[in-house]
Amino acid sequence: MSIWTTAKIIRIKKWTDQLFTVFMTAKIDNFIAGQFSKISILTGNTKRIQRAYSYVNPPNNNILEFYISRISEGCLSPTLYSLKPKDKVFITKKSFGCFTLNNISSCKILWMIATGTAIGPYLSILQQKNEEIKKFKHIILIHAVRYSQDLTYSSTIQKLEKIYYGKLIFKSIVSREKTKASLFGRIPNLLINQQLEKSVNYFISPHTSHVMLCGNPNMVKETCDVLQKNYKMKKNFKKNHGNISSENYW
Repeated sequence: MSIWTTAKIIRIKKWTDQLFTVFMTAKIDNFIAGQFSKISILTGNTKRIQRAYSYVNPPNNNILEFYISRISEGCLSPTLYSLKPKDKVFITKKSFGCFTLNNISSCKILWMIATGTAIGPYLSILQQKNEEIKKFKHIILIHAVRYSQDLTYSSTIQKLEKIYYGKLIFKSIVSREKTKASLFGRIPNLLINQQLEKSVNYFISPHTSHVMLCGNPNMVKETCDVLQKNYKMKKNFKKNHGNISSENYW
């Protein structure tokens, strides 16, 4: 059973009508970058409505940050979208999940592939400076969205690129409009035709690469299938290490 604690809202950053970031403070247990927590509200002081959200902030930051998509018919996200500073919600003291670097073996190239708000856990990982990140010579961060306006964390990613001095390469993908700065299409197709690899000038191999997949369950499944069939890669488990780690975002 989850232990809940009160969280105080610091601010809400509304990127678009659907995308927003919640900043809050709360006394929680230590977490590992890449993990998620559960946020909840009480309706009628009795029924608890809760959802899982990954941290965007690194563990050493006292301000908790969550990147969220507002679902118009959703039970929780519309309420979170309308919150004001000093409002209060609940958050679990404990964090969850194994989508972390300590569960990945050393390799030459780490691929971080995300759709939508699932860029969050990667930003948490990349903003944390620890020994785990040294296991990889190169990191390729891929963010796929519908429209270019949804690339909301571009400035943060640009700062990270400078911090990593060429170790981090970022490529965006847009599926509903064509832009000069981004690839156009869907992740599985861009792997099949090798456009994604050619765009960053690095190539996926089971001998040199580990691929992290996070986001839309359909993307995760389809991309995993492509990686297994076309690239001969295997899923990563605690007792049976492979080179594909994944986390569905709903």
